[in-house]
Amino acid sequence: MRNTNKRWALAAVLLSLSLVALACGDDKTTSSSSGNTTTTVKDKKTLIGFQGTTPFGKLDTLKQRLMEINPDLIDFNYGPESYDAVVIAALAAEAAQDDGIASAAQINPVTRNGEKCTDFKSCKALLDQKKDIDYETASGQDDFSGNGQPTKASYGLLGFTNTGCKATKECIDFDNIKYELAQVPTSEDVPQVDPVGTRKGDGVLTIGTLLPETGDLAFLGPPEFAGVELAIKDINEAGGVLGKDVVYIKGDSGDNKNNKWQTTVPTLLQQNVDVVIGAASSGVTKNFLKDVTAAGVTIISPANTSPSLSFPACLPPGETAGTDKCPDDKGLYFRTAPSDILQGEVLAKFIVKDGYKNVAIIARNDDYGTGLADQVEKQLTDSGGKVAEKKIYAIDATDFSAEVAAAKAADPDAIIVIGFEESSKILAKMVEQGVGPADKPVYGTDGNIGNGLAQTFEAGK
Repeated sequence: MRNTNKRWALAAVLLSLSLVALACGDDKTTSSSSGNTTTTVKDKKTLIGFQGTTPFGKLDTLKQRLMEINPDLIDFNYGPESYDAVVIAALAAEAAQDDGIASAAQINPVTRNGEKCTDFKSCKALLDQKKDIDYETASGQDDFSGNGQPTKASYGLLGFTNTGCKATKECIDFDNIKYELAQVPTSEDVPQVDPVGTRKGDGVLTIGTLLPETGDLAFLGPPEFAGVELAIKDINEAGGVLGKDVVYIKGDSGDNKNNKWQTTVPTLLQQNVDVVIGAASSGVTKNFLKDVTAAGVTIISPANTSPSLSFPACLPPGETAGTDKCPDDKGLYFRTAPSDILQGEVLAKFIVKDGYKNVAIIARNDDYGTGLADQVEKQLTDSGGKVAEKKIYAIDATDFSAEVAAAKAADPDAIIVIGFEESSKILAKMVEQGVGPADKPVYGTDGNIGNGLAQTFEAGK
């Protein structure tokens, strides 16, 4: 009788352990036996099977260099683009011999149609010889169009490792990223748009950041800040810009819920910044774009992807003035991240290649979410697929039961989640309703694919 009780107690312990779910744990089965009965439990609370697209070049040695700036980095999304944003701004100031508004006219030219160079020091040496340069970016997003955005882009399809992880380790399998190159349509490669304004520089290039320390995209902040700081370090070690060290002023953009940008923007302008690096969110950038460009200050975002920021390419036929959906940037807005016209194409291509053509989309209701959802739908339809359901949720939503239920009811081959930090809650609800990554292929995008997602998912946030 005692031995029987011990066996039953041991079986109960084993069964309890098998029910413990790890956020990035293996999608595996665990068996426990009692007498002639065997119980098998499958861990479905997992991100294994979740993969997503993001602008991503091959990190090579840059990953380690970014970690020298911030040893605690677990994500690298938009770190290279942030590095490039600062280097391009510095090279433009050298080309113009002015850190004022005149440098904005040189931003597009230094990225194309000249002698190729791969870092600030070698590019500056060419400029000193009065040569045109073509800065080959660290991010793989290259050759700016006339309105200041990449015409060539490298994307990665990032997935979660099948070896299991904890929040303190990398969950993304950086060793097995699938890459896809993309190029914008010729209609997007518009002629040079000249900057409007007369602001003169003071001989010291001052960089201000408006990047997410807080808010829904806070997981992107650390790699972006690291990219900025590494670029400034490299530039200053190479002699600085116009013979002086670059000055750096750090600032938080927050998001459209905490509105940190409202206090950061005036602070940066009062300190006479020449270039604002940010924001990460397209919607946040739209909030301050008019005020910053009115001051004659250049904006270079390392992470904006909304097509509605592609002025004047985003204008409807026959219209010439900027609108809320296509704001006039006075020729002072640039981005090192490519438009979601490309991400929509690349994500659709990956999904179709994986054999899925009947897709459901769950997306946040802002410029980023709805814009990318529309682009993915268009590309999937053009490829012979269809969107069985598209649910758009409010950016301040906290419960996603209805959206997930609608996606499930459509019985899709795969589900796309286009969101920010709240994607963790959406994925948890998908697991609860039996359509999580362990049950059905789930795809994400640059706003949520990263180790930061694993941390919030694991913590139940």
